[in-house]
Amino acid sequence: MSATPEFARVYALRRLNRGPEVETVTADAQECAAVARRLGVPSVEVLSCRYQLTQGDRGVVLARGWLTARLHQRSVISAEIFEDVLAEEFSLRFIPRAQFREDEPLDLDETDEVAYDGDRIDLGETTTEQFALLLDPYPKLPGEALEQGVDEVPPEQEAAGEAEKPNPFAALEHFRGGKK
Repeated sequence: MSATPEFARVYALRRLNRGPEVETVTADAQECAAVARRLGVPSVEVLSCRYQLTQGDRGVVLARGWLTARLHQRSVISAEIFEDVLAEEFSLRFIPRAQFREDEPLDLDETDEVAYDGDRIDLGETTTEQFALLLDPYPKLPGEALEQGVDEVPPEQEAAGEAEKPNPFAALEHFRGGKK
């Protein structure tokens, strides 16, 4: 990762009052192109996130985000490039680095935590990271599928009902002193 993120929007925590603050970050065309290169997608046309930030105890900042993106992806089946739109709501907590514990077990039901240094958080980099988590690792066009996927029953077996399946270990039987 580079020292300066492709899409940086630093938010000074001193701006955060007692009540929730709303901050919107939107990537410009250059930043969208740089994020697309970083994430390996053909293009990102729009990347934006609206944050509701609330001051918590001991420097913790609670954040709710509403991310929207318009991008082009390449189908893993046909290699055709297609337009996609993503929208997601998420929650996370910004934790001062001194309080952040990387050695604690990960609880998938808990709110994600992001460590920060000093008195600033980078909402642009956070948006990029949340966007990366949203991307389908195997994108395909709507309605597109493999002719016969590995978890599909071949039509001839489906029509015949539950056909007897060969034992994949039968060829190893002779090693146990069984059939040869």
